[in-house]
Amino acid sequence: MPTVLITGANRGIGLEFARQYAAEGWDVIATARRSSDELDGLGVRVESLDLADANGVADFPNKIDGPIDLFIANAGTSHPKDTEGADNARDWQAMMMVNAIAPYQLGQALLPKMADAGKMIAISSGMGSIGDTGGGWVPYRTSKAALNMAWSNLALEAKSRGIACVLFSPGWVKTRMGGSGAEITAEQSVSDMRSTIDRLTIDDTGRFLRRNGSDIPW
Repeated sequence: MPTVLITGANRGIGLEFARQYAAEGWDVIATARRSSDELDGLGVRVESLDLADANGVADFPNKIDGPIDLFIANAGTSHPKDTEGADNARDWQAMMMVNAIAPYQLGQALLPKMADAGKMIAISSGMGSIGDTGGGWVPYRTSKAALNMAWSNLALEAKSRGIACVLFSPGWVKTRMGGSGAEITAEQSVSDMRSTIDRLTIDDTGRFLRRNGSDIPW
């Protein structure tokens, strides 16, 4: 069976990816800072990983033998929302590690472990679009814009190996981060993204997509 590696899989979108792929018989490797009852109940392989821990990120690929058919860099944080003061500045630095630096470092280190014609997906956000910004949420927007740039460069590195690297905006999803007033459920968002992921080819590498496969302006 194919293997998928998902970061941030203890809740929300990551948990839903793990649930849906496990239900279809995939071998699922799920990472989280702390597991959850829901994740443990799926019967998948759970590995501890804190993306804020640079040493842990550097060491993690040694735990993975491969081949990996699909890597989903999902883990992320939306804190802080404000920019003023030293505490927010420090939290903003940590956000850049979790949302942009660590996903790229993991993706780059996992390239040799990817299966032929494998796919690497980063969960970004429409809020990371410079061409379509509505203002506000500056730390989060900058971290996702940085992720977009890093993943685009990963796509250049991976293309010669036949590995497609694509960025997704999952939409405004009813999760702890998205809130109860969001537009769609995690189940709907993940189901839509999975359908689009199934259709991806190497010709799609480097694209920034909505969950339905339409392009988002950079």
